[in-house]
Amino acid sequence: MTLRAQVSFSGENTPAVGRERIRLLEAVGREGSISGAARAVGITYKAAWDAIDAMNNLFGHPLVEGKAGGRRGGGAALTPAGLGVIETFHRLEGALSRTFADLAPGLAGTGITTSDLLQGFLMRTSARNALRGTVAAVTEGGVNAEVTLALGDRTTLVATVTRDSVRQLGLVPGRPALALIKASFVVLVADDPGLQTTVRNRIPGTVIRREDGEVHAEVTLDIAEGKTLTAVVTRIGADDLSIAPGRRVAALVDASHVILAVA
Repeated sequence: MTLRAQVSFSGENTPAVGRERIRLLEAVGREGSISGAARAVGITYKAAWDAIDAMNNLFGHPLVEGKAGGRRGGGAALTPAGLGVIETFHRLEGALSRTFADLAPGLAGTGITTSDLLQGFLMRTSARNALRGTVAAVTEGGVNAEVTLALGDRTTLVATVTRDSVRQLGLVPGRPALALIKASFVVLVADDPGLQTTVRNRIPGTVIRREDGEVHAEVTLDIAEGKTLTAVVTRIGADDLSIAPGRRVAALVDASHVILAVA
């Protein structure tokens, strides 16, 4: 796969500035106005000003300056600070891309890509389950979209996300992504193919570990193809299902409880 480094600048209590906002700054430089830049990158005039205000707050210096004619009637230009931010952003992206290219030969034959390495080193999440997969399909609705993630040759996982999230994360078929699922969102039932449910995801597996607490039990399933899924259920519920190593069960996960992430 071709790896493209993605850089973002962030500060305490401020939104991150990444490729999309840098594109907005570049559009201001080309178009000479906020309204023109907003049209060029496909956002509203208000969203453009909100983004510029956020960037000004992050860097502590104005990146865009208005010209005569007022906030709506005049033009706009990049300040020296704005030009510097754009240049630094692209230099950082280039340096990271070269670094990852240098790392690639050391991973040859391991089945691990530099993208996998980056996610493993840098991603921190409170979600108990982080499942790597590849986007297999995206079905868009009026507001939300249904994204199908292939976790392997036989297992898929469906997530419901907003259409804006699909665009911002670049979720298209073939794109690697991580599915994040809290263990408390995983419901376990008997592995009965005839059991009907409205829950979008039903993943069969074999119990490989059960750890009991005073009230709850943590149950880990082998869902095949080298992947596991962990659920936190009540001890009473686990006892009712006779959950123990070797027991076949099915994990139910609502599509709205699946969070998708990309590197």
